[in-house]
Amino acid sequence: MKNLPVNQLKLYGLDIFFNEIISLVNNKKLPNQILLSGQEGVGKSTLAFHIINYILSKKEENPYMLDAKSINNKNRSYNLIKNGSHPNFYSVDLVDDKKNIEISQIRSMIEYTNKSTFNEDKKVILINNAENLNSNSLNSLLKVTEEPNENVYFIFIYNNSKYISKTLLSRCLIFKIYLSFNESISIANQIIEDDLRNVLNSDFVNYYFTPGRYVNLINFAKKNDIDLKNYSLKDFLYHIIENKYYKKNTFVKFNIYLFIELYFLKVFSDSKQKNKFILFYSNFMKKINNVNKFNLDYETLFMEFKNKVLNG
Repeated sequence: MKNLPVNQLKLYGLDIFFNEIISLVNNKKLPNQILLSGQEGVGKSTLAFHIINYILSKKEENPYMLDAKSINNKNRSYNLIKNGSHPNFYSVDLVDDKKNIEISQIRSMIEYTNKSTFNEDKKVILINNAENLNSNSLNSLLKVTEEPNENVYFIFIYNNSKYISKTLLSRCLIFKIYLSFNESISIANQIIEDDLRNVLNSDFVNYYFTPGRYVNLINFAKKNDIDLKNYSLKDFLYHIIENKYYKKNTFVKFNIYLFIELYFLKVFSDSKQKNKFILFYSNFMKKINNVNKFNLDYETLFMEFKNKVLNG
């Protein structure tokens, strides 16, 4: 897809973080392990791919365009990474619908790090969703990061709404990526090359979303012929629950709880019985937490939400 982080040629709104890391690279002070922390969709992966391209394309014919904060789509590293064939780049991420990064993935990565680098250049290992390392894969990773090869650099990407090992954190230089509401809107507008208010109902624009969430929401709507300009948040929730998109679409699966919480906040702001509403909201959110914690039947929960809240 065009909007996947690996395909994002232009970096928007993250200059302060990019410049700091590039300064470390240029002054040969970049530590072997850095961690990009922030909310889902804030641009951590896009930032990582721009840093990686800058490092790997320095000696190439069409290197990274530093002044424009842009990847040259003719450079060799960009095309090799996009095709999954760069000899000095390795990526680890969640596979399909699995909940954890498994030890077999880390073992394959370790085997890769033990091989000599192409042209004696730097090797970069990108570990996305680092919060999803299970205990076995984490322990295996910690062993290789304890005394890393001086020419191997790890970039970890971490969704800061989740827990991550304090031991891993202690070994990394941490960059906390954040955006204001206005920055998030501005970046999303630049990515979609339009104004969010032209394509989304005010229900969505008036709440804080990260640029990635806005873009993924629009992509999902386009793919499924949903007119989000004329769909309220209530209409949208009813539609995705009624059609069970939480079973067949990754974006909906991982964000439906966010939309439910936003709907509660919207109703609360208009409610005249706030005390009664707070109690109902609290009980329902406990049910959501238990569903996630104990892997319970989430379909029953969504149907209850539709019948008792959306139709209530």
